[in-house]
Amino acid sequence: MRTSVVRYLSVAAVAGTLVLAGCHKATVAKVTPPPPPTLAPTVSLTATPNNIEQGQTSQLTWKTQNATEITLQGIGTVPAEGSRTVTPLTSTTYQLMAKGPGGTENADARVTVTEPPKPVAKVDERALFAKYMQDVFFDYDNYAIRSNEQEVAEADAKFLNQYPDLKVVIEGHCDERGSEEYNLALGDNRADSMRDTLVRLGIRSDRIKTVSYGKEKPFCTQDSPQCWQQNRRDHFALQE
Repeated sequence: MRTSVVRYLSVAAVAGTLVLAGCHKATVAKVTPPPPPTLAPTVSLTATPNNIEQGQTSQLTWKTQNATEITLQGIGTVPAEGSRTVTPLTSTTYQLMAKGPGGTENADARVTVTEPPKPVAKVDERALFAKYMQDVFFDYDNYAIRSNEQEVAEADAKFLNQYPDLKVVIEGHCDERGSEEYNLALGDNRADSMRDTLVRLGIRSDRIKTVSYGKEKPFCTQDSPQCWQQNRRDHFALQE
């Protein structure tokens, strides 16, 4: 009888141990997942174009991520992405600031502003032509440019080089002595001589025309050596 009781108690103890072991295995500890990582904000800012003249515009374009507060210097709070047209008076660096749980990030874009070129006053070329183009005078019965007239011819060529759009007519003139036919030929030679000199000094030949008036259009009508000298000349006119 006693042996049976002992056996019963042993079996009961083993059974209790197994039950307790089974209950322990069934209990699983609850694990809390870690919080998601906090991402730092990302920002980009561009200006197009980034070089302008005063009065012109530039477009700022931006894009951000992971930000809860976004401000654009000089403009204020802006959405996560967008664009804005600006007209700075002087060179300006625009700064975009993005704040979020992961920190703060900035981006810059510079717009360089230059002054527009000053308007160039329109030049009255005809007035300048009349002022600076000087006639060249000749000796009697001669069409060679005199040595004391060479500087005048060079100054005329210099002026024409400064205004390459101007085209000229060289008029050959003579005094009243000699026949009409002779003076027309002499006037041609005088105009051609001046044309050749200008070409040698760098003026294109297609900018030059020549004409002879002989003694038909005198500048002075008195019958004197001084007056005759005034009429022996090459005179310049603008081509119409």
